[in-house]
Amino acid sequence: MNLLAYLGLYIKTTYCSGQNTTLAEHVTYLFSFCLRIKIMFMDFYTLLQILIYSIIATSAMTLFSYAVSTSAREVYKEPVLLAYILSSFHLEATKNLKIILGWVLHFLIGFGFVIGYHFLWFHELLEISWSASFLLGVISGIIGIIGWIILFKIIPKKPNIDFIGYYLQLFVAHIIFSITAFLIYKLFL
Repeated sequence: MNLLAYLGLYIKTTYCSGQNTTLAEHVTYLFSFCLRIKIMFMDFYTLLQILIYSIIATSAMTLFSYAVSTSAREVYKEPVLLAYILSSFHLEATKNLKIILGWVLHFLIGFGFVIGYHFLWFHELLEISWSASFLLGVISGIIGIIGWIILFKIIPKKPNIDFIGYYLQLFVAHIIFSITAFLIYKLFL
């Protein structure tokens, strides 16, 4: 069944049948609809490629952050800062588990960004080029900075870091991230 036919069936069943539809039925239909959209746009192979691109791009970004962190003698390491934020939420877990969760979150966020890039490139909403990837890096950097500002505002005790320095390196790190994602993406087109 194609996507429009499925949506039509949902609308007909939900609103035209005269029966009361439960919340569970709405959720089931909508979940199935979203799953069909996901399957329509991405197969397993594409998802695996995006995962690999995101791991490489996030690793490049993280290497840059660690290098700047070392040279500036500051804690600009995103996974470490995510673990710090998790600690602020009084998460009942060991320090090592919080660090692992920080790494997992960091790579999941990178995966989310690359899924967004893929959507823009695949649907030709943005060209696959150096300039477009630089623009994506700038936008991702701004999103990243806003995200970190919000995270630092909601925790009671802020980390002892140079925030301006952190945000500047984070901005550049996202440009490195997007350009790396572009290079890998273009390599495997």
